[in-house]
Amino acid sequence: MSVDSYVDHLESAVRYALLTTRAIAVCPFHPDVTIRIGDDAAESQACARAKNIIKSDGTKWEREALTAEVKRQLADAADGECPQCAQLRDSMPEVRARRPL
Repeated sequence: MSVDSYVDHLESAVRYALLTTRAIAVCPFHPDVTIRIGDDAAESQACARAKNIIKSDGTKWEREALTAEVKRQLADAADGECPQCAQLRDSMPEVRARRPL
């Protein structure tokens, strides 16, 4: 297996694990934006799931590489809400007027 396909496999396995454990979500309006939910238990479960996915197909992996990829994807994700949606919401006065205090 080439290094590039290994990296692609690791990245997609971690993303799948984070999504299926609901540690992250994808903005329904901006599919390129990933949102970190902030659930520590889901993030831990995602690490275990990604490890099992990678082990199940016989791919050799290093624990450090898996941990680094999980941290990278969580760091790249927006915290709690889509920044594009938040910016749009905050720029519309009629929406701000209807928001409860």
